[in-house]
Amino acid sequence: MCDLSIVIVNWNTRDLLRACLASLHNAARRIACEIIVVDNASTDGSIEMVRAAFPRVRLMALPENVGFARANNIGFAQAQGRYFLLLNPDTWLPPGALDEMIALMDQMPNVGILGPRLLNADGSLQPSCSRFPTPLNIALDCWGISRIAPQNRMLSRFKMTWWAHDEAREVDQPSGACLLVRREAWHEAGPLDERFFMYFEEVDLCWRVRRAGWRTCFTPTPQITHYGGQSSLQNLDARIVQRYASLVLFFRKHYGALTTGALCCAITPAALARALLAAIRAATAGQRRQWEYAAQYWRVTTLLCSSMMTR
Repeated sequence: MCDLSIVIVNWNTRDLLRACLASLHNAARRIACEIIVVDNASTDGSIEMVRAAFPRVRLMALPENVGFARANNIGFAQAQGRYFLLLNPDTWLPPGALDEMIALMDQMPNVGILGPRLLNADGSLQPSCSRFPTPLNIALDCWGISRIAPQNRMLSRFKMTWWAHDEAREVDQPSGACLLVRREAWHEAGPLDERFFMYFEEVDLCWRVRRAGWRTCFTPTPQITHYGGQSSLQNLDARIVQRYASLVLFFRKHYGALTTGALCCAITPAALARALLAAIRAATAGQRRQWEYAAQYWRVTTLLCSSMMTR
């Protein structure tokens, strides 16, 4: 058994994946780790790049895109580490980062999940911790109220934008871009729920790890650069519609049909308003991208309406 098993799920992010893998050599200088890349049927040369440039990396090339959750589960089913690291391919880790995270976890035996501080490409803070979704939290976010007052602890409670991420503390859910999970916590809570094709799978994992009796913590060091959403940017439908579909699934799983219906009633008008606003912008400014946004938020509106009536 090694100290750390790193699983990176990749879909058409060859150049970012190359940089991420290159950074891992110095990020883990004092611990024994294995690196597993699970490729979701990329067509950009990612598979060939890994085979040629990183022969020691275990590559699992899937024949189709099975989604983030299932791909991670496939990788971690082969993992031998004391700890598991879910790592996005659009991340870059500084020297010693993984050594530091493992040392921290070894000092906190009751912590099941640890998330580090994330930075944008320009070095600015990327807020990476959120509270668990509740009807109020999601309504404030969907209606844009939290963005109006990002420093207000009540109104921006969901994404915690008021917090500078400058102190170690217990949190509900760190970002899944770089998430360190204790092997025992993973097995007690169970693997990622494969019904979440993309989005909210790590939120669901944090929820179940908490219910299994483990703590989830944030550390301000090390600091990991996360370029953010590069796979989902290739598919507008996945980025918008799938996020809402996963949100509804999360609520059905953990809150039940009644609360899910109430949530959908609260946020459907917001989705419809976004669709109409995008259509108006497209018609007046001739922006094709706005027509695409309008179409996707109309699909979201339809999804939420149908979810209200599903028991």
